[in-house]
Amino acid sequence: MDSIEVHRLRYRKPASHMTILAQFFGILAIILLLVWLLHYREGIDIESDNPFRIFNVHPFLMFFGFIFLSGQAMMAYKTVRAERQVRKYVHMLLHLVSLCLGIVGLHAVFKFHEKQQIPHLYSFHSWIGIGTFSLFCLQWLFGLTMFLFPRASLETRARAVPWHVAGGRVLLFMAICTAVTGLMEKATFLELKLHNEARLINFLGLAILLFGITVDLSISLSRFI
Repeated sequence: MDSIEVHRLRYRKPASHMTILAQFFGILAIILLLVWLLHYREGIDIESDNPFRIFNVHPFLMFFGFIFLSGQAMMAYKTVRAERQVRKYVHMLLHLVSLCLGIVGLHAVFKFHEKQQIPHLYSFHSWIGIGTFSLFCLQWLFGLTMFLFPRASLETRARAVPWHVAGGRVLLFMAICTAVTGLMEKATFLELKLHNEARLINFLGLAILLFGITVDLSISLSRFI
């Protein structure tokens, strides 16, 4: 066994463990989010006459549709053993689905604000969120045109890859920062203190943060496999 293969084997197990942990924290966050929205916050329905049920579409889709699926797209490209072109298409399609679900999630919160006559984009959370989503759209278009259709030259793609990878990781943590600030903002509005719902929100925020960290570790370690 040559030194390169030994080097790969050294990182394969930790990378697999981080991928499993990422799935665990992602699924845990989805479960906690659903418990919060369905048990404490009246449910999820974008067509409801209840504005708060409309709002609840926003946190669900912005995590499950945007953050969780984006993390899956990143790990699908870096950790799944398949042909490179297949991984590229899966990576692009998962990001496209997350983008579309993110649009619905943003529509839900704007609809809620209109029903409640609340100003749009007034908070730090909303500023980070809109900035992150706008950059995400640009990143997806950049990746599509640079690496798939119509695809740049080999030299240009080689120069663009580090920026594309770094940009994706930055956007993941920007999205997580947006989610966590949104949870804290909601808890403040609801004036939650030493209450089961407040504890649930704290554990939810922690699960989302750990999902992002383990996704990043998974794809970082996978570079050495």
